[in-house]
Amino acid sequence: MEREFVSAEDLDALSERLDEVSSYLHVDEKRERVAELERASAAPGFWDDAEAARTTMAELASVRDDVQAVDRAREGLEDARAALELAAEMDGDEELLSEATQTAASLRDKIDELELSSWFTGEFDHGDAIVTIKPGQGGLEAQDWTFMLFKMYMKYCERRGWKVTINDCPAAEVIGIDRATFTVEGKNAFGMLRAEAGVHRLVRISPTDAKKRRQTTFAGVEVIPVLPDDIEIEVAPDDIRVDVYHASGPGGQGVNTTDSAVRVTHLPTGIVVTCQNERSQIQNKAACMQILKARLYELELQKRAEALDEIRGPKTDIGFGNQIRSYVLYPYQMVKDLRTGVETGDVDAVLEDGDLDRFIVGYHRWATGNE
Repeated sequence: MEREFVSAEDLDALSERLDEVSSYLHVDEKRERVAELERASAAPGFWDDAEAARTTMAELASVRDDVQAVDRAREGLEDARAALELAAEMDGDEELLSEATQTAASLRDKIDELELSSWFTGEFDHGDAIVTIKPGQGGLEAQDWTFMLFKMYMKYCERRGWKVTINDCPAAEVIGIDRATFTVEGKNAFGMLRAEAGVHRLVRISPTDAKKRRQTTFAGVEVIPVLPDDIEIEVAPDDIRVDVYHASGPGGQGVNTTDSAVRVTHLPTGIVVTCQNERSQIQNKAACMQILKARLYELELQKRAEALDEIRGPKTDIGFGNQIRSYVLYPYQMVKDLRTGVETGDVDAVLEDGDLDRFIVGYHRWATGNE
């Protein structure tokens, strides 16, 4: 079978896509912004206001990253063109054609990533996320399914190089976990992960059923943004109740040996946030307050608008008829997103290795009309 190599027309098409993405990302404006921020950061007294300086440096890193990503893509495009032209001069040299083809494949992946980033136009899309997983219908099985999803997302975040802080993940009495809340820090974390908000359905042979019957279980995933420092949410001390208890982790192991886990209850709304990741009550309370403020902000948005699709997706019961994705392990193996139709038979790659990009990218293509 004759091997297919990249063509000049293929590279032209990639060049057009790169030009479009560069325009969507406003790279020319960002290039000017990089220069402006670099001048500001080099000015005398820049670090006198440490908080303002950190904000400036964070913006500089973000805009510089977009500019450099486009510049690297253009360099890759030129490398592919050079290899292709040299191959033509050498009567179709296959080694050079192979080099051009591999470079083009890498370039295509980079443009896909840039294109995805260009679709994120929400206020918080480029920032960090707070993810909560809760068991739904299915009893003990749902608690085990919650733990499976938790591990899947840990793998996915690791694949993307995101930093994860586990705020709360108490073990269930028999199997799995009662819930999980974790903060994800990384570029476009909220924009990417909001594709996961909704009900996830698992079909498999029950590991707790002696008769080995098929069981359907559900878990709900909530994704909300970490609020930037310039958004202030006031919480009156009299409006919260703080309880302290002994921490425990998945599988029953103790996270630490002190009563450092913290539960914060917002009395006016009934919102409850728990955190047991840190070693001290003070740190855990600070983490609880960050999550509480994000949820109160979300609640305020709900009051202003009947739907909250832009932030978390519509609220639904965590049960039959409301799932966004099905994970079938028996009688066949298939993971299918019911919104986009994206599916795969390699369930281990999804659940064990966190290979979620096809579903997340597929969702954003569908949501933005770029299918």
